[in-house]
Amino acid sequence: MPMIDVYATTGTFADKHGLAALLATTLKGIEQVPDIPLFRKNTAAFVHELLAGDLSNVEGDSDYVRVQVLTNAGALNREQQLAVVEQFTRIVADAAGDEALAERTWVLLTEAVPGGWGLAGRAHTNDELVQAARAEIAALQD
Repeated sequence: MPMIDVYATTGTFADKHGLAALLATTLKGIEQVPDIPLFRKNTAAFVHELLAGDLSNVEGDSDYVRVQVLTNAGALNREQQLAVVEQFTRIVADAAGDEALAERTWVLLTEAVPGGWGLAGRAHTNDELVQAARAEIAALQD
C-alpha cells in the first residue's frame, strides 16, 4: 500500500488530481496486488506544489520534479523498480505537457522498515499486511 509524493513548482501540472490517481493506479498495477479495497483505498499519491524559488539545483535551475515512492519493505522486485521509474517519469512529463521534463524528473524508491508502515492506527509488518489482505479476500469470497 504505497504512498507517492510528487513535488513540483506551482503550475507544472494542470490536473493534479488526475495525475495523483494515475500514479496510484499505475503503481498498484506494477505491484500486482489483488484488486481489493485494502489496496485501492490505501494506495495514494499526493501532489505538492512548491513556490518559485523553493527548489534549486547547483546551477540555480528550478524546473525539476521529484517523485518519492514509499512502499513496504520488499514490495518491488528489480523489474518492478525499473518499471516504476520508467512509467512514472513518462506520466509526469505527459501530465506537464513537457516531454523534456523526463530528463528533469527524479524518482526515489523508498522502503519502510518492517513495522514502519502505519495503517488504521497500527504499525504493521509485511506479514501483518499480507494477513490483512488474505482476510479481506476471504471475506469477499464468502
